[in-house]
Amino acid sequence: MSTQRLRNEDYHDYSSTDVSPEESPSEGLGNFSPGSYQRLGENNSTTWFQTLIHLLKGNIGTGLLGLPLAVRNAGILLGPLSLLVIGIVAVHCMGILVKCARHLCLRMNKPFLDYGDTVMYGLECSPSSWIRSHSHWGRHIVDFFLIVTQLGFCCVYFVFLADNFKQACQLQLDQGPLLCFLNTIYQFILQRIPDPHHLPLVASWKTYPLFFGTAVFAFEGIGVVLPLENKMKNSQKFPCILYLGMTIVTVLYISLGSLGYLQFGAAIKASITLNLPNCWLYQTVKLLYSIGIFFTYALQFYVAAEIMVPVIVSRVPEHCTLLVDLCVRTAMVCITCVLAILIPRLDLVLSLVGSMSSSALALIIPPLLEVTTFYEEGLSPLTIAKDVLISIFGFVGFVVGTYESLCELIFPSHSNTSTNSTSAFI
Repeated sequence: MSTQRLRNEDYHDYSSTDVSPEESPSEGLGNFSPGSYQRLGENNSTTWFQTLIHLLKGNIGTGLLGLPLAVRNAGILLGPLSLLVIGIVAVHCMGILVKCARHLCLRMNKPFLDYGDTVMYGLECSPSSWIRSHSHWGRHIVDFFLIVTQLGFCCVYFVFLADNFKQACQLQLDQGPLLCFLNTIYQFILQRIPDPHHLPLVASWKTYPLFFGTAVFAFEGIGVVLPLENKMKNSQKFPCILYLGMTIVTVLYISLGSLGYLQFGAAIKASITLNLPNCWLYQTVKLLYSIGIFFTYALQFYVAAEIMVPVIVSRVPEHCTLLVDLCVRTAMVCITCVLAILIPRLDLVLSLVGSMSSSALALIIPPLLEVTTFYEEGLSPLTIAKDVLISIFGFVGFVVGTYESLCELIFPSHSNTSTNSTSAFI
């Protein structure tokens, strides 16, 4: 990063981990005219297929591998049904965010709005004068939850790497060459599925909040939609791409979560990769996933760094900016590592991050944003009731999921006290 003094206004919300600073939109585009919706140029625009692939990459991550345990926490019947409901609600909230951003771009004569700016300008449309005067807090709230979410992803990556590398390193070198079969997880869990009659249809209510946190963590890809929509060559097709892509994601989530639990039952671990046999083929899968997660860490870390670093660096003398920049980034990496060591279970990291921050970004904020954005232009009572119910659903999950995750962290149950490999550093 340049040693020039960083200013807070230089930051733009690169919520998508697939969008680099060089590809980011700028509010300084001079050819924007009222009534138009600024695209990023024909040379850099993406086709519908490229957008679909980026959407899939932005949503399918480590949360997918924790869904079989999440289904166990909900029940073999309630789990898949709940995943379907949460998926539908999460996708609907993504659509709300895109609709509000487009509307506010035209209303505020802006070429592009990120998530934080959309919330800020949406609050400026509120009928309440107090909310309008404090609309800038909308951006701060989104930034806060983005920091927590992205650094939480980084903690998950540390734990995932520790667990999977520990198993993979136990492999004998003479067990065969390393091959890449990315479909081997499905290939294994579809073999000789045990009789599921002994699996509970509905699990204990105390474990359901843990399911909720993990499920929302997996579906929390709302930060990717606005950068992808703005980058797309024909943005009118984006809603179709969004629903198609998220349908694929939802089917993948439900199938892997259900089949993984059916295959391993009560023995399912925090990441389904840990249940794979200790032979060269499945160890290769673990290594490939671990390598991919290792290189993805920097992308997840980038969002949080671009929010926090400019705020701190702008307050120090200019000749110290590079040193302070590096120190802050190093400290943030160390914090995620320490948190990964202190939290003894991968499933709790997933659930805690999902309940605490992902639920706010994916379920609570978008419906309230729709109400404030379109209230003065006329919203039907049914739409208002729908938005309020979704936000209440997300808020209850936020409170109960966070509470149960912390309780399980402090007072672990006897039925699930396994720790991850990072705890070996304590």
